[in-house]
Amino acid sequence: MNTIKILSLMAATVCLASCSLDEAPEASADKNAIFTNESGLETYAYSFYNMLPSVTNGYSQDEMCDYGAVTSVNSFLRDGAYSAETSSGWSWSDLRNINYFIDNCTSDRISEKVRNNYIGIARFFRAYFYLGKVERFGDVPWVDHVLKNTDDELYNPRDSRTTVMNHVLDDINFACDNISRTEDATGSMVTKWVAYALKSRICLYEASFRKYHTELGLQSTANKWYEEAAAAAKTVMDESGYSLYTGGGTDRSMRTLFTSDKPVTQEVMLASCCDESQAVLGSANWWWTSGTYGPRFSMTRTFINTFLNADGTPFTSRPGYEAMDFYDECQNRDKRLEQTIRTPGYKRDGMPAPPNFNGYSLTGYQPIKYTLDDSKYDGGQLNTNAIPLFRYAEVLLNYAEAKAELGTLTDNDWKNTIGALRARAGITGGIDHKPTQIDTYLKENFYKDINDPVILEIRRERSIELALEGFRFNDLKRWKEGKLMETRWIGMYVPKLNVQMDLDHDGTTDVIFYKDGTQKPTDIPSTCTPVAVGGKSMMGLTGENSGNLTWSDADPRTWYDDGRQYYYPIPATAILHNKNLKQNPGW
Repeated sequence: MNTIKILSLMAATVCLASCSLDEAPEASADKNAIFTNESGLETYAYSFYNMLPSVTNGYSQDEMCDYGAVTSVNSFLRDGAYSAETSSGWSWSDLRNINYFIDNCTSDRISEKVRNNYIGIARFFRAYFYLGKVERFGDVPWVDHVLKNTDDELYNPRDSRTTVMNHVLDDINFACDNISRTEDATGSMVTKWVAYALKSRICLYEASFRKYHTELGLQSTANKWYEEAAAAAKTVMDESGYSLYTGGGTDRSMRTLFTSDKPVTQEVMLASCCDESQAVLGSANWWWTSGTYGPRFSMTRTFINTFLNADGTPFTSRPGYEAMDFYDECQNRDKRLEQTIRTPGYKRDGMPAPPNFNGYSLTGYQPIKYTLDDSKYDGGQLNTNAIPLFRYAEVLLNYAEAKAELGTLTDNDWKNTIGALRARAGITGGIDHKPTQIDTYLKENFYKDINDPVILEIRRERSIELALEGFRFNDLKRWKEGKLMETRWIGMYVPKLNVQMDLDHDGTTDVIFYKDGTQKPTDIPSTCTPVAVGGKSMMGLTGENSGNLTWSDADPRTWYDDGRQYYYPIPATAILHNKNLKQNPGW
């Protein structure tokens, strides 16, 4: 189902007006015409898809994460800048839309199997909705029917996360059991297998949150959720027919998933799709290449260092890696590196395209995962590529992590999950058996409290394979690793100031760094961008005249030790309307 058709069909069914819990959708068509025949149920169900990330925002979900430097620090990470008065996200219109459908999907003129299929789709989206609310706020009110303005439930306190997540599990189980669609050639519709994939995502989140957030006192219940996550993932692995896409070879397959006009349905289970004929287009190129429209998101060297060598050994085991120049550090690495950022050999419009320091790159590590290589797409909402939302790769990662946390991951499990992902990326070593040694760089720079080499490597794999897909911030929250949000933003190594650098070794110099306040280099080719560091510039160096680039050192990010930022504050306006809502601790 393409995007424009979903929007048109939704407009024919319901119109949502506000954010209060007590307002039902206003029907713009006769209710009986919708709920007494299958075509009406199908039409209404299309409205739920608007809850998913779209082609105009699905590519920017990791904008706030530990490994991405941006032009301006998010207020949530600025000391004292975020509060209940500025908080958002306490919106319930999507839930009302879902509950209204479920409440009215009762006609005996439609068979029970058909009704349950559409109720299953609705409950899929309700589970998706509540996962987002629990990720953001923790405890929230559980509401499974349309409320009227006279209902006392409007003023109920928040339900506990255990209550809410038990209901979410019931919802997603119903969806798995009752959604009848098992194939979708368009890659844009919820199927039974997408429901199982969501279940694995939900259960993994809840399991790890309970395990690592010991302050909740729920550690003893974590394994049940890990088991549910593993079982759901295994169902997809064994029964769905999905597999990793390898048709583009080790140096193209992964990125093809994000630049194809149509979802690569061998692996992509659900995507948000463009429709050029209806002018439904995305803006990924604009966001990722513009110095003004987007945040100039640039990856940090601390993260780039975690991409393995091609032989499966840590990059940080290379002698002298700390001062290695850009060209050399990109050689003989995990092939996903060159499919995630601009590396030597990358071309746009058929021409070499090194990292662009002329208005975009802050660190030298410029992402390309969602961008098309023709610059004609750069200047507006012009992208035609689909945005994957559920991938088989995530299911493999969910399975591997759940099994590792349970202590039951076998060498064969490793080979079929992490090993398979690494093999697709051209990695040759360590793909057939679990690791036995800890990578000290990974432990010291990311997960200081993890002593299991298998869990460390699964976290490495998750961060690399799912980079920029909207998982990272919530992964850090569920692992209780929020302090990583304070990690210093450092970039590529600069061996010396006032020296022209040929980043991709194509014979043309690309950038020259000079000290802010000194004379700007003038006797340089037009291809070479002069960039000021130090002084009043937000860009600096770790050393006086050489070192790694730094960004925004004068604007630090803060993660409070009291744990408040694992949840957002309940907006003050919500508490004003319902005195029984209690604020999250620390806010």
